Amino acid sequence: MARVKISTRGRYALHVMIDLAEHFNGGYIPLKDVAKRQEISLKYLEKILPVLTQNHLIEGVHGRGGGYRLTREPQEYKIGEILRLTEGDLAPVSCLAQDAKPCAKVAGCPTFPMWGKLNEIINEYLDSVTIADLMENDFSDNYVI
Repeated sequence: MARVKISTRGRYALHVMIDLAEHFNGGYIPLKDVAKRQEISLKYLEKILPVLTQNHLIEGVHGRGGGYRLTREPQEYKIGEILRLTEGDLAPVSCLAQDAKPCAKVAGCPTFPMWGKLNEIINEYLDSVTIADLMENDFSDNYVI
């Protein structure tokens, strides 16, 4: 089922990515340090990070001196990419979800074009914002509808 609301999973994934970018010193950053700075449960972060590592957004090393770090520069991470990995589909209605079965009512649905445009706007906007933008809090080029 598609949903518009972004869960804590997606929001916390963004916080982790920003924290890793802001505190990068060439090495790996211990997850416990990220959890403490972000005031997020370490156990909860341990549930979020596998999807980020499996999709090569971050890399991790276990043991002494271990932790996590970004695999790319902050400006190369689009917020839409991170949210689609952690949240799944960002479609505002279920008939637009990637795994949706074709709707028999689409041809005569008066609201379908509107939902389609909203879906396009959401994804275009989230793909226009990067981790670097969030670090700089730079929204001078805000999307205009």
